[in-house]
Amino acid sequence: MPWTMKPSLFWALLLFFILFLGAHSQIRPPKRRPKPGSKPKPTPRVPSPYRPGLEEPAEPTDLPPPLPPGPPSIFPDCPRECYCPPDFPSALYCDSRNLRKVPVIPSRIHYLYLQNNFITDLPIESFKNATGLRWVNLDNNRIRKIDQKVLEKLQSLVFLYMEKNQLQEVPMALPRNLEQLRLSQNQINKIPPGAFSKLENLVLLDLHHNKLSDGVFKPDTFQGLKNLMQLNLAHNILRKMPPKVPTAIHQLFLDSNNIENIPNGYFKGFPNLSFIRLNYNQLSDKGLPKNSFNISNLLVLHLSHNKLSNVPAINNRLEHLYLNNNEIQKINGTQICPNNLVAFHDFSSDLENVPHLRYLRLDGNQLKPPIPLDLMMCFRLLQSVII
Repeated sequence: MPWTMKPSLFWALLLFFILFLGAHSQIRPPKRRPKPGSKPKPTPRVPSPYRPGLEEPAEPTDLPPPLPPGPPSIFPDCPRECYCPPDFPSALYCDSRNLRKVPVIPSRIHYLYLQNNFITDLPIESFKNATGLRWVNLDNNRIRKIDQKVLEKLQSLVFLYMEKNQLQEVPMALPRNLEQLRLSQNQINKIPPGAFSKLENLVLLDLHHNKLSDGVFKPDTFQGLKNLMQLNLAHNILRKMPPKVPTAIHQLFLDSNNIENIPNGYFKGFPNLSFIRLNYNQLSDKGLPKNSFNISNLLVLHLSHNKLSNVPAINNRLEHLYLNNNEIQKINGTQICPNNLVAFHDFSSDLENVPHLRYLRLDGNQLKPPIPLDLMMCFRLLQSVII
């Protein structure tokens, strides 16, 4: 008689078989343990591509590749890595091209743009024919020093821009015809003797954001700068006013130093000085002689973020005065008025002697409104007072 399985037993066996297969499929082989003394292999890292805005690689080999050469120019002497505008044949644009070297500059070029590259030096070969250059922009590169022989060839140069480089001293043999020399945001801590002695045409000298200290400036440092109009020494490490500043100066910038005092009569010998900036220094009443800024040609005076307790004496021709963020506790309009308040009856009859002050900033001190009446009586041309 054939053997038969009961239906209930059949379904029980089928369910057991399905559970067994499911459990077995989840079992994974054990991971291999490293042998004693062996080091695990590191996971290889894929270098990320260069993207503008990220920090520049430290090694030159990791710099972004130079841009591919552009299309052929109508000028056969135009370097392929640069651009020669057809309608501006005296200009050569080599800026922002990731260049490491300066190409050979054609002799027809007067305006050269090389900013925003990775240039480290200026080879003589690149400038051997460029004796007609008048404007050179080398901002934002990695130049540490300029060969004197290169500058000796550029006697027609009028504008030299070398901001944001790695210069440690002012270049020597600067061309005589220079009118603007911009060397800000470098690491300059030295000015060689005679560096400016032949620059009679220089009207702007910008040395802000460097490492210039008091010992760098000698009595003859600025000798030769007979026509200098603007001198910018802001953001350095000066504790004293620089000596023998050219007397033709119009604008003097000394913000963000550590200047503590001003010698008596320091500004008396500047007949054209109309703009002074001394914000963010360490000036106090003790280090400020009474009539330091009482000079007839001064129009704008910045003394913000110092340690002054009183308003310094000013001339009636001053138009803008910034004294915010000092330690001034009170202000007396009668005392600081350049003229005698009693004499102010009819302004229309003597406008020349009326105080010209139009803008006065006093916020950030220990003053409280209202504005003193005698202050308004004196400075009747005031358009804005900030307390």
